[in-house]
Amino acid sequence: MYILDSSAFIHDFHTTEQTATIPLVRDELEDESAYRYDAMEGSGMHIHIPNEDTTEKVRRAAKESGDLEVLSDTDVRLVAASFELDGTLVTDDYAMQNVSEKLNVAVEVIAREGIDEQRHWTFQCQGCGREFDEEKDRCPICGSELTRKNPT
Repeated sequence: MYILDSSAFIHDFHTTEQTATIPLVRDELEDESAYRYDAMEGSGMHIHIPNEDTTEKVRRAAKESGDLEVLSDTDVRLVAASFELDGTLVTDDYAMQNVSEKLNVAVEVIAREGIDEQRHWTFQCQGCGREFDEEKDRCPICGSELTRKNPT
């Protein structure tokens, strides 16, 4: 089963396999892509709402990988739906691919190349320059904001 992100509707993804998505995806779509969603729902696409335990598991995995700050609630719930349905997530979003990889959720990309490797982001203080493995609201040393940094 393929679990469809908004990019699947935007890029007119076609498959003969069963499909599913979540209601929040519809809110991200406009014009033709919204009509595609409605047509696929009308022709049997499963609409799934993941449970909160799974959603929280995805949030924890995203926090561990450093992707949580760039994932929307829709993104988190799509990964959770893919996990629950044991499906293949169809997305071009790199952060979603990274978290999916961490949770052993299969991913198929559409218009872009997929990720080559899983990343564990680090965070750097904008004030004192110290680096941290975990995301924090503020630097515990000087109180400045932290930004996500690509690991080397």
